[in-house]
Amino acid sequence: MTLKLTVIDQSPVPGKAQPLSAVALSARLAQACERAGYARYWVAEHHNSVNFAGPSPEILISHIASITERMRVGSGGVMLPHYSPYKVAEQFKLLETLFPGRIDLGIGRAPGGDGLASHALAYPYAQAREDHYAQQAALLKGFLTRSIPDHHPYHDLQVMPDESPCPELWMLGSSGGSAALAGQVGMKMALALFIGPEDRPVSIVHDYQNAWREAGHEGDPETLIAVAAVCADTQEEAEYLAASQVYWKVKAFRHGVRDTIKSPSESLDLKTKLGPSDQAYFDQTLASVVCGSPQQCQARLLALGERYGTDEIGIVTVTHDFEHRLRSYELLAAQNATVL
Repeated sequence: MTLKLTVIDQSPVPGKAQPLSAVALSARLAQACERAGYARYWVAEHHNSVNFAGPSPEILISHIASITERMRVGSGGVMLPHYSPYKVAEQFKLLETLFPGRIDLGIGRAPGGDGLASHALAYPYAQAREDHYAQQAALLKGFLTRSIPDHHPYHDLQVMPDESPCPELWMLGSSGGSAALAGQVGMKMALALFIGPEDRPVSIVHDYQNAWREAGHEGDPETLIAVAAVCADTQEEAEYLAASQVYWKVKAFRHGVRDTIKSPSESLDLKTKLGPSDQAYFDQTLASVVCGSPQQCQARLLALGERYGTDEIGIVTVTHDFEHRLRSYELLAAQNATVL
């Protein structure tokens, strides 16, 4: 099985000082990844973060699509609970008009930031409740596919530009709940394996496929899996470089501390000062990252694709130094090209 590779770019702020801003580095990375052969380039949404510099996917998508030529560009994803589905539909319909056949709209239900940021995004209105997400997702698709029911008060709303096609619609998630909803609504599904070391059973994909078929959608359900990966010349070097993001995840996910990313050597030194439970979590998280030489990474990606029944793999790579991040993406693409 050959792979279709996607970049999932969180616009991470490098720990090592760079002459360019994090979003300028995203633009540079996008151009390099198009040359390397990546099929898609998705940008994330985060707020009130010292680590991730992309709060507005639709603006960054427009810029990246304008400086690339062939790659599909999209959101991974728009955090829909913050927004009006009508406004998101208008934004992405316009993007599809500007860059026909190249825009993906991926949505998610996570806040992409802390409670203060969520409150500020909703001000002066109340924050949307999470249980509205399914209605928002269905309404968004209805606007973009002109399928709002006749009896709905928004049936006659126009989403301009009216003549443009619909972007590809994706739902991001890491659980069976999101998977089933994606199938019910009729969106493609991106399953996030990179968030933590917890196993995501294959049954999540089956839940999605079953929900799609039960809803009676045309066509076949499509799945992408998103993994954390660091590729280098050797496994030892890759695991060394991955220590930066792994230590960050230990502090963020277990202690709520979202500090700037440390160098690999500092991260490994700080690991020795962690308690036994945190050290075990560090090791589990590192084991969940696709780390190694190009051949080792390719073999593991193929195995994951076979397990989840997909040939589309999204790659999330965060390193202390941008150049190591860029090289990791280039090595993975070059190795994948050898089996095409």
